[in-house]
Amino acid sequence: MLPELIPSDLQPQDRADPFCPYFGYCGGCQLQHLTYSAQLRDKASRLRNLLESTGLTLPELQLHPSPPLAYRNRIRLTLAQIDGQFHAGYLRSLANHGIGNPTNQGLDVGLEGRDELTPVSIPSGIESHSIPDGISFLPITECLVAAPILWRATQAFLALLNQSPSIWLRNSRQIPDQLELFTTADESRLQLMLYLRTAAPQEKPAFPKKLAVDFTALCDALLAHVPELNGAGIALLPALSRQRSRRNEQPRPGPTWGSPGLNYTVAPLEPRTPDLGPQTFWVPRGAFFQINRFLLPELLTLVTNSRTGYLAFDLYAGVGLFSRALAARFAKVTAVEIAEPAATALAAGSKTGKLTNLRAIKATTLDFLRTAVLQRDRPGLIVLDPPRSGAGPEVCSLLARIAAPTLIYVSCSPETLPADLNILTASGYTLAELHLFDLFPQTTHIETVAILAR
Repeated sequence: MLPELIPSDLQPQDRADPFCPYFGYCGGCQLQHLTYSAQLRDKASRLRNLLESTGLTLPELQLHPSPPLAYRNRIRLTLAQIDGQFHAGYLRSLANHGIGNPTNQGLDVGLEGRDELTPVSIPSGIESHSIPDGISFLPITECLVAAPILWRATQAFLALLNQSPSIWLRNSRQIPDQLELFTTADESRLQLMLYLRTAAPQEKPAFPKKLAVDFTALCDALLAHVPELNGAGIALLPALSRQRSRRNEQPRPGPTWGSPGLNYTVAPLEPRTPDLGPQTFWVPRGAFFQINRFLLPELLTLVTNSRTGYLAFDLYAGVGLFSRALAARFAKVTAVEIAEPAATALAAGSKTGKLTNLRAIKATTLDFLRTAVLQRDRPGLIVLDPPRSGAGPEVCSLLARIAAPTLIYVSCSPETLPADLNILTASGYTLAELHLFDLFPQTTHIETVAILAR
């Protein structure tokens, strides 16, 4: 079921002509038919309604808009063969979208005055064992919310792949399935990951011996067209199942080329942070990192600026987006992460000479807090950035027992945030500030920063 896409107070001037020919066919960028100001108003209204429905008393909601296009520093595309050639695109469920019918599920609302959507050819006879039943593959030729280098590199990669597709098809047990690309904010460096899908039933199918040679040749050729490429790798996904999901599929690493990651620099906003220089993070291939290259400086500044003290916790820390900046302001910072490869990158970053006060712990946040609640030292600040499932009742109860004076909750799920905030406010916290960061323009996704004090 698609989320409600139309603000209740929509006015004629709020309607926009969708910029993308795939609107209504692709499952993403659901709000293109609204002006950007109307998108922000809709998101703000939905966030307030979700929070107020649980009885929370809200401060004024502060909005942080983003440039609405070319903001993504990472994309992950599905690969499929059409007439013997590889194409890149997206998957969509046929249960939610009628093929060739952009009006399904209300997606036509707000399109009055537009004769028709740009026709999109939905191919038949797609050759791939990695597209499950009930799913449609939509090949694309552009993605306007991605940083330009990401699609430029995709086009160059596909052109080279299709010059000799038999190399990648001769082993029918391992077929190119997905392509992920990640770039720095200034588009000066690029990482690539090619995911192969195995059809082999065995638990650990072997990589063909010649695969590394073929992949090296492909990357060397790609470098001539995309000089920003500094590293690439192959990973093998398990055989297709009905549980196909990035969350439950554990890719097996394979051949690599070049650097295993890139240095991503975020410059905190000036002049609000004159004492804090640009922060550089080592981001290995496949590690989580926030995707809006334009809003990261503002997010980093809000969370870390003017925060000082003896001890701070950074929970669900990733590669250390917040903890590195906090280490410049606190005597001690403890950063907690369990997911690989972010946990390894966080640990390596904490050992650099200038960050001797940053301690990285590989553990779940829940396990860490069960121990921390028994310790004598209490943090002056706790920052947490949990996954979409939220922090959960036990984590919030432990946070309430630790009772840090300031708690900053960065949430990517307005659906799970209210329950967590209710537990925290019931324990004595006050919701002091509420911020909506539009990290995903054109989409229904909402990023929230809630600052609590006691």
